[in-house]
Amino acid sequence: MAPSKTQVLPSSAWGAMVICGTVAGAGMFTLPVVMAGAWYSWSVIMLVISWFCMLLSGLLFMKVSLNFPLGAGYDTLTQVLTPRWWRKLNGLSISFVLGILTYAYISASGPVYQQSITATGITINDAEAKILLTAVVGFVVWLGTKGVSRLITLCLVAKLLLFFMLFGGLIHHVELAQLFSPGDSTAHPAYFPYLLAVVPFCLASFGFHGNITGLINYYQGHAGKVKRALIWGTLFALVIYLFWLTCTMGNIPRSAFPDISRQGGDIHALIQAMHDRISQRSLGLLLDIFSHFAVICSFLGVTVGLFDFIADKLGFDNSKTGRAKTALITFCPPLIASILFPQGFLLAIGYAGLLATLWALFTPALLAWKAHDRFTPKTPRRLSQTLSIGLVVTFGIVNIVAWCASQLQLIPIF
Repeated sequence: MAPSKTQVLPSSAWGAMVICGTVAGAGMFTLPVVMAGAWYSWSVIMLVISWFCMLLSGLLFMKVSLNFPLGAGYDTLTQVLTPRWWRKLNGLSISFVLGILTYAYISASGPVYQQSITATGITINDAEAKILLTAVVGFVVWLGTKGVSRLITLCLVAKLLLFFMLFGGLIHHVELAQLFSPGDSTAHPAYFPYLLAVVPFCLASFGFHGNITGLINYYQGHAGKVKRALIWGTLFALVIYLFWLTCTMGNIPRSAFPDISRQGGDIHALIQAMHDRISQRSLGLLLDIFSHFAVICSFLGVTVGLFDFIADKLGFDNSKTGRAKTALITFCPPLIASILFPQGFLLAIGYAGLLATLWALFTPALLAWKAHDRFTPKTPRRLSQTLSIGLVVTFGIVNIVAWCASQLQLIPIF
């Protein structure tokens, strides 16, 4: 459904900000920890491969969605184009992944925001900090996509300014020799054997598919604007990841990461490790403020995707009452879980990477294949689409094999 020629639509930059804010958020703090075994060069290669495959699957889903009315999400598309059992399985995977990511970000934000609020003289515990942050984010999401996109843009701009200021300071401390030859070859002689274990985390680091429905609705079905938002948003996130790996791995020695992982591998543990190696107090302050904006960006982006899915699945309307019901179901279960089980950040990201394989890779590929047969049966299937579907499915299979091999301890874990 395309907009009228006289209708003025928002710039693609707004959508790109939503996507980048969703992708490059709190999850980026896990990357140096889980990639320490494969280290810098192999990690960069895997990040680029993951970005490309996840972008392809997002574009496949977008093209299928354009055949449906505005607002039609995963549940609607799978109901029409896939068997009933697949629809149910896909719905469970989406609910689990977006829910567990929401749980992960609430869990990770607790210590960070508690420390900052306590520094102002206000006494607050971990649970209260989580409740306060969740209430603020829930209210913003309840307001709607326009408000979220504006706030994410504000947070992302601030985060990027802080990031490049931080990068400008940290880059002077980066040791290039440490990036390409960490100096612990005796204890850990090879990097490649650790590569397979990072695949699920790379996949989870490019999870933006839950936001595509909202973007299509936001741009009134304008394919070009949505496509540009997806491409530039994910590409910008990739650049941020590469800068982040350079800053962290160039400052923290490879041998220090196992201890960070034993501390939970979350935001607080990594930031503390960076503080121990940064002599300039101003850089430490920038790092703390940057982590706050990173949490807010990813928290908003992921919960918007979960919010849209729940509304589509349960049939809640877009009224204030309908959105309030959706918001309660979106935020309350992850919040309660984060208070009861506060140390699950790194584990949650890993499970998200496994379950996201179904709805972020296999489902878009299946929908694209079925949509061609349903909507353009007399048109020959394009080679580019066939290759895209094949590449997306292959990457999904590799991800499942990697996760299973890691859990069964068939591959080394650093």
